[in-house]
Order: sequence, then C-alpha cells, then structure tokens
Amino acid sequence: MPSVPPRWARIEEAKRRMFHTLIKLGLPLETKAEEVDRIQGLAFDFLYDPSAEEQGDARITTGHDGGVITLNLIEADDAERERMRRAMGEPYRTLLGHFRHEVGHHYWARLVATDPAELAAFRSLFGDETIDYGQALQDHYGPNGGKVWTDDYVSFYATAHPWEDFAETFAHYLHMVDTLATVGGFAMRMAPFPGPESHPGAAVDFDPYGATTDRLAAQMGPWSFALNTVNRSMGQPDLYPFRLSPAITAKIDYVNRLVAKAAGRTEAGAMPERACSAR
Repeated sequence: MPSVPPRWARIEEAKRRMFHTLIKLGLPLETKAEEVDRIQGLAFDFLYDPSAEEQGDARITTGHDGGVITLNLIEADDAERERMRRAMGEPYRTLLGHFRHEVGHHYWARLVATDPAELAAFRSLFGDETIDYGQALQDHYGPNGGKVWTDDYVSFYATAHPWEDFAETFAHYLHMVDTLATVGGFAMRMAPFPGPESHPGAAVDFDPYGATTDRLAAQMGPWSFALNTVNRSMGQPDLYPFRLSPAITAKIDYVNRLVAKAAGRTEAGAMPERACSAR
C-alpha cells in the first residue's frame, strides 16, 4: 500500500491543526486513559479500507462513538474525497472539516449530555436528540427524504438530526475562529467597500479565541466575502460557502458560550444585532 503513508501524513496534519484550535480555546482534553466517571476521553482510529479503492464503495465511514473518532484513510485522497463530496451534494468536504465535526460530537457528550441544565438549553435551540438517530439518517438519505436546507441550519447534513446540527455548528464555530485568527495573525485590514451601502472596513484587532459572537460574525461577513472572491480569481471553490443567518448565529453563540464555560472564561458576550453572510 504505497499510497497509505502520504495519506496518513495529511490526516495527522489536519488533526494537529484541530488540536491547536482546541488548545487555544482552552477546551478540556482527556485521553482514554484519563477517563473518570462521566468524563469521556478522546482517541482516534485511522483505518485503511481497500474496498473504497477497489470497488468505490467505502465500508469504513467517518464517525464518532464513545470518544473514538474513526476516519477512513481514503478521505486523504483528493480525488476520492471530491467524488464523495459531489455524490453527497456537499458544498464543502475536507479532512479538517471532518475532524472539527466529529470532535463536536465528542464535546456534546463531554459538556452537554452530562449536564441537565445544559441539555435543556441545547434542546431549546437544536431540538430533541432522543428521536431515533438511525431512522433520522435513513430518512435523510432516503429517496423520499423530506428535509429542506433552510436558513435555520448551517448545512444540509445539519438537518438530519439534532446531534448532527450541533456537530456541524461546532465545526463552523471552529472554522470561523481559526480563519479570523489567521487573518489577524497577518495583521490584514480591509478598506471600506465602495457603493451607497459601503462596509466600514474590516480588521481582526481582537483575539478570536475569546471573542463574543457578535465580533466573530461581524468580521466573518466581509472577510468570507473577500476570501471567497480571491479563491474565485484563481478558479477555486469558495473558501467559506455558507451563510450566517440569525438562527444559525444563535446556534453558534450557544457553542461559543459553551466553549467559554468549559474553558473557565467569562461567558461569551451578546448576540449580534444583525447577521452577516458570505456572498
């Protein structure tokens, strides 16, 4: 299997970037050896699936179960990952996105499921997670699926089940924080957009890892617009092909507050007055 080691390297690179963000956010990180009582540890299984290459039918799927994140090595193959993205109608599919989504499931189990008050707050935004998960996925992917991707969900997959809605929202919170931290790290600034409704300009002059949701959303709008345009100038897909509606931003605010609480920081601030969008 000469192609497996390079794939493994790409996976480890994405995993390290995910951990960098989790550490910067101050989130708790336990290994399986450190599991105590209701605290769930984190571990990884990176598995080679020959059927994915020989028959184009993956038998190992990316997922999370009891703190173990499983990833099929085929996801590190650009051509195969793009094929799966198109087959599933996704606007975005990356190794880093997989890690951020699956670790969202881990933190739901670690921070929400073990706290009755937090669970009630979660249900008020994301819905009742006790509905049958297997049936929900079957309905989502089935030929007669009736789910519609509306402005209440950050992605179509988020409509499948409240667990998936939370994991997708958690991943997008990490997308926002890391993107804006990178912009701020290069001290980039944006001049006001021309026109009658010009934007006053943009600059990440704050720490995204501890910022309120209103500051994150206010900056993500103009920067995603600019970065998407740069990608298009090179014939590449949009960097951030998503829109932050008020309902989605409310869910991101929940995640932001949950992270701040878990990190022992002052609770993240107020909701934004208006939503921003990637155009």
